[in-house]
Amino acid sequence: MAASELVLHKRKQRIGVGRGGLLHQIWQARVSYLLIAPFVVVFAVFILVPIISAFGLSFTSFNGVESPEFIGWGNFKYLLSQDQIFLQHVLPNTIKFAVIVGPGGYVLAFMLAWVIAQLPGRMRIWFAMVFYAPSLAGAVVLQLVWQPLLTGDRIGYLNHYLLQLGIISEPRLWVLDPAYLMNAMIVVTLWSSMGIGFLAMMAGILNVDRTMYEAARIDGVKSRLQEIWYITIPIMKPQMLFAAVMAIVGAFKGGEIGALLSGQNPTPEYAGHLFQSHIHDHGLIRFEMGYASALSVFLLVIIYLFNKLSWRLFGAKEDE
Repeated sequence: MAASELVLHKRKQRIGVGRGGLLHQIWQARVSYLLIAPFVVVFAVFILVPIISAFGLSFTSFNGVESPEFIGWGNFKYLLSQDQIFLQHVLPNTIKFAVIVGPGGYVLAFMLAWVIAQLPGRMRIWFAMVFYAPSLAGAVVLQLVWQPLLTGDRIGYLNHYLLQLGIISEPRLWVLDPAYLMNAMIVVTLWSSMGIGFLAMMAGILNVDRTMYEAARIDGVKSRLQEIWYITIPIMKPQMLFAAVMAIVGAFKGGEIGALLSGQNPTPEYAGHLFQSHIHDHGLIRFEMGYASALSVFLLVIIYLFNKLSWRLFGAKEDE
């Protein structure tokens, strides 16, 4: 075949791929596309469409009944300059809650995962179930365990034992007093934070090749802390990244815990009012859908920035 004919043939192939060739390739891989179709549909309906809708509504004044009215950046200006509840309560509460629960729960999950990974097989399974179960039970355990424990009268377990020991002289309102509510929320959230990120880190620790530790001892690594720092953590970076993302999302999603503990929404003097609580308040109670959408977009941006930080710490350089 002459050179000119070869060039013409390749050009026709490229044209074919650009027009009917792509459809032909999709048809050839139709079984694969059919298998991923449920995920694509669910992702589009429950994640992509809500995000796009929230972004669009964030620039409107919308009460859920009348047609949205475009107001530009009005919602965001009000959020950052005039919303006193957000500036004085929601933002400080969320920062305190997220800073303690996020890194605190993350470090605690890693420590527990490492300790449990050192146990024999059957014992390891039972301990993992014990620590993972609270994240599954959720509100049920909250009502059965924490509400009776923190009840603000003499029959509350915590008040009863502290009175018996003489540590306090009168019952404390652990979930109704603004001075104690945030601390109670943090303790309960940390207790129930051993979720899927905890299991991922334990799996990462168990998958580390044991011969790596033996080689490290020959090279001069003498303590368990050095093994964790130089071997365990670098090898299980994917699991650490996944757990970090889950911890960040969990920390910023917290909001219902204050209302569940105190039985009030909003919480007393907004002491337990978090970002998610503020979105719920404006969206489902006041029906200010446009402003609630702006809050959701603002929260999404914050979570995205913290996830980028997690990728910088634990992600592979080629994935950045």
